[in-house]
Amino acid sequence: MKKVIRKIVTAALASALVLGLTACGAKAENKTEVSVSNEEVAAAETVETSESSTEEATTDADKKIVVGVNPVPHADILDNAVKAVLAEAGWDLEVVVFQDYVLPNTSLEAGELDANYFQTLGYMNGQNADSGLHLVAVAGVHIEPMGVYSQKYASLEEIPDGATIGIPNDPENTERGLNLLVQKGLLNSLGEFGKDPNVSAESLSDDAEANPHGFKITTLEAASLPLSLPDLDAATINGNYALGADLPATFPALGIEEFDEETSVRRTNFVVVKEGNEESEKTKALVEAIKSDAVKNYIEEHYKGSVIPSFIDPQ
Repeated sequence: MKKVIRKIVTAALASALVLGLTACGAKAENKTEVSVSNEEVAAAETVETSESSTEEATTDADKKIVVGVNPVPHADILDNAVKAVLAEAGWDLEVVVFQDYVLPNTSLEAGELDANYFQTLGYMNGQNADSGLHLVAVAGVHIEPMGVYSQKYASLEEIPDGATIGIPNDPENTERGLNLLVQKGLLNSLGEFGKDPNVSAESLSDDAEANPHGFKITTLEAASLPLSLPDLDAATINGNYALGADLPATFPALGIEEFDEETSVRRTNFVVVKEGNEESEKTKALVEAIKSDAVKNYIEEHYKGSVIPSFIDPQ
């Protein structure tokens, strides 16, 4: 529309010039003076400048990728590692931080975001089913493993017999914490836990076969374990809570979870887009940047095991 207006104004100026030249060849008494006002010239220039600005704005918008995230570690990874990689490729990354798990998905569904990065496949699939969303995972990025932390000991081998070890008290993370202790050789097995409903995590404190070092197992709310760590000899702490308490920087994990292929997929946080945008230019650029060596190195060096790279494809 603006191009049409510019052509009309230009045509008007040309017509005025022709009339002026014609008038110069006429008799003096019939001379007609035709002038083009400064306002008309300014109007033509304004139309052209406005159109140029609009085209530039459109180009800038096309080179911006807007991603919704949770604060830690997702926003940190994008701001401190991914943004620079995208900038080198000519892209501008805008990070939108959400404090909940619902809005990043509904905003993506509504087209307000180009992608989001905060969730596992299980959560995304549940949201699609429960809320009628149409979201698709395009790239795995990281896992927040549970770790064994201590403010008193510098290695697993230093933890003495009879030490008090805290684990989360919710069912999923209780089993996860106990399995971590088995992985790291602090327990021999889970004994009858998970088989006999009368056997609790605390019961393992008295199971000499499963727990030959006589560790006292105590369950606490997962979020409170970092605060309780000074009163414990060690604790199994979820990655997000460890990060929130700055434990990786102050008391790095003595050991972290190990994952097989199945659990790696289940625990990985993915970049997610709306269905139909899997092969868009923005999605491809974001995936390439987030799976780069620079981002992998940042995760490994900055989080010291409380976050680990998991550059896997969706299953």
